[in-house]
Amino acid sequence: MKLVVGLGNPGRKYERTRHNVGFLVLAELARKYGQAKPKQAFAGQIIEAKLDSEKALLLCPHTLMNLSGGSVLAARDFYKISNEDLLIVSDDLNLPLAKLRFRASGSSGGQKGLEDIIRRLGTDQIPRLRIGIGSPSAGREATDFVLGKFTKAEQGEVEEAIWRAADAILVWAREGLAVSMNRYN
Repeated sequence: MKLVVGLGNPGRKYERTRHNVGFLVLAELARKYGQAKPKQAFAGQIIEAKLDSEKALLLCPHTLMNLSGGSVLAARDFYKISNEDLLIVSDDLNLPLAKLRFRASGSSGGQKGLEDIIRRLGTDQIPRLRIGIGSPSAGREATDFVLGKFTKAEQGEVEEAIWRAADAILVWAREGLAVSMNRYN
């Protein structure tokens, strides 16, 4: 079984913000591959899905972004999922808008949700898919930028990135991380 975690902040205030791109990708996966209605569990929303022949759980932690690790740890341990069968989907302001990047491990790159997951799981050996949200302009605070919405000019490119990310996750579930990295990075 696979566990795919989309990072974001819960609540209407944060809907469709740059920081919630992980939630948007999981919503697309649930739309395409969801097998049941969402359930509340592990301090988040979880949806059963079938990614080709792979059974998967799609988890959106409903903690604030910076506290996502507890939700991920609880789900991972309950279902006895190995770290290699876990994928974290998050925003990245260090990547150009709509760029996808898979990684097998590494630092959080300043992404606070990923940082908490690494801390709570006790390892940085966690596969992740980062989605570029662009960078703030000179003088703009990073926090305001990531909590802001995409501009109208960016929305088409972001929607396409969400669709590509959903397809990339299907490839990850079916063919593994190395193939996904070669195809999408």
